Amino acid sequence: MRRDGKSVAKQNLPQKICLRCGRPFSWRKKWERDWDEVKYCSDACRRGKLFVQKGLKT
Repeated sequence: MRRDGKSVAKQNLPQKICLRCGRPFSWRKKWERDWDEVKYCSDACRRGKLFVQKGLKT
C-alpha cells in the first residue's frame, strides 16, 4: 500500500476484524480498490462456513 508515493511497512498496514470469525486481517493489494467494502478475511468466511477448532464440538 502506498501513501503519498511511499511504501508502507507490513506492520503499519490497516487492519480490520472479520465479521464471521472475529480474527484480525490486514490490507492486501487485491483489495486496494474496495478496502472499504471488505468485511471478511477469506472466501470461506464470506460464504458463511463455520470454523471448527480441534477439541470443540458444535
